[in-house]
Amino acid sequence: MDLALLRTFVTVHRAGSFTRAAALLGLSQPAVTSQIRTLERQLGRPLFLRQARGVTPTTIGDELAHKAAPHLDALVEIAESGLDDESSLRTLHLAGPPEFTTERALPALTELTGADGQGFALRASFGTAEEVLEGLAAGHHELAISTLRPRGALLSASPLCDEEHVLVAAPRWAERIGPDALRRTGAAALKNLPVVEVHESLPFVSRYWASVFDTRPGASGTVIVPDLRAVLACAASGAGLAVLPRYLCAAALDRAEVVLLHDPAVPPLRTYFLVVRTGSLALPHVARAHEWLQRAASRWC
Repeated sequence: MDLALLRTFVTVHRAGSFTRAAALLGLSQPAVTSQIRTLERQLGRPLFLRQARGVTPTTIGDELAHKAAPHLDALVEIAESGLDDESSLRTLHLAGPPEFTTERALPALTELTGADGQGFALRASFGTAEEVLEGLAAGHHELAISTLRPRGALLSASPLCDEEHVLVAAPRWAERIGPDALRRTGAAALKNLPVVEVHESLPFVSRYWASVFDTRPGASGTVIVPDLRAVLACAASGAGLAVLPRYLCAAALDRAEVVLLHDPAVPPLRTYFLVVRTGSLALPHVARAHEWLQRAASRWC
């Protein structure tokens, strides 16, 4: 079986589209279509179901991708690293949410860049959980941090750590609410108070309210900023209440720039996962980064 055909097949499987696969491979779409048809003729079975927006693998297609992808990745690793140039650094392509990746993952991984001749170069990109997993499946990244556990056999996920969420505000809001109001009346004490969030749908606040108060928030976002670090800055300035990861606002809590409004017996948690393409932990630089982050995460909890 022609390895070029398998490489095209795996790229289409990861990209979910002939068009995206063609762009990744530097080929025309007709060339990609022709190679897939040739492979299907050789196997005597269809590998993809064509749809209006991309393609969906058949059962045979999923099985072939699961078997072939790790070996193709290993061959690419050999080809790109070279057999004679031991001084060259491999590049790790990492993707994840901007705040967690910046505050946690990157400081840990930079300890490995260029270290003792066995390190690697590092390239990072940020995105939503959906964007990160899509990019990983398409081959844009090698290691991803996500709050979503992927389904299917193409991607493999390992729990990394749990993130505790806390309800905070500037001290003046705590004084206005009163020390016993939440204990006596629950979420009613917070009704119609301003909220700072990352999206109009109030994802952090809604999750906290559902988990802690068993209800929906009774307020709309007063300030919407698409970065949790900006949410913290706005909350500290008095813009409103915010739900944030504890690690992100720990220093601000210590400095009393924000205060904890509630301390539930069972705080809301969100799990982060380390995600790779199945089989890619056979690549030394990916395996080393994966293991290093797992070790670092044991100190974060």
